[in-house]
Amino acid sequence: GVDHVEPDCETKKYFRIDKLWRSKTARTKGINNNPPECDRNNLIYLVDNLLDEVRERYGKPIKVNSGDRSPLLNKAINGSPSSDHVHGLAADLDTGTREGNRKLFNIIIDSGLTFDQLINEKDFSWVHVSLKREINRKMILKLWTNRL
Repeated sequence: GVDHVEPDCETKKYFRIDKLWRSKTARTKGINNNPPECDRNNLIYLVDNLLDEVRERYGKPIKVNSGDRSPLLNKAINGSPSSDHVHGLAADLDTGTREGNRKLFNIIIDSGLTFDQLINEKDFSWVHVSLKREINRKMILKLWTNRL
């Protein structure tokens, strides 16, 4: 449950929007990761149109390891410059186990829900999912290593 809600924080069925841009890396490196209004609106769109439904179908809590990232934070973690994270249109999901992440991945595939990209990251260490407001490609990918 949600213990404390900040006045500017919108709480959805399963996710607090402000949690989707919190970053340990940003705090450690002193990077401001507070998103602009358009990214906040995209995060709300992502939760309303995908994440809440995915969580409902999974039936257990899901942690969002990474949602919106400022361009500076994205660069600091070696994220792709074209990442949907920099616009608040993607989330890296973790159930706590590889087995749970594999199940989550398959639930998303089998659900018929719209998504742009669904990525098995490093043998189900986490699951990346993105949703655009326009055309969604329903790409299913695997990423095994970080870019050098």
